[in-house]
Amino acid sequence: MYYIAVYDVGEKRVGKMLKIFRKYMHHIQNSVFEGEMTPASYQKLKYEADRFCNEEADSIIFFELNGKYMNKEIIGTEKRPASNFL
Repeated sequence: MYYIAVYDVGEKRVGKMLKIFRKYMHHIQNSVFEGEMTPASYQKLKYEADRFCNEEADSIIFFELNGKYMNKEIIGTEKRPASNFL
């Protein structure tokens, strides 16, 4: 499966998150990563990232792309939830 991941974490955790994500995905811009992963690799990445995530202050978002469909999963807080109102 193909994934895009972004994170917004506190300064003390940025370096650790960068190392974790680089093990599994391609680093394309600041806190943005992309790449193919197996379901097992995806679960490992989520587990490792969640260990260093401050659930109340940090945000990690995974976009799973499957053909023309996309699934979004959030670890931590959603900083600015999407709204259907204009």
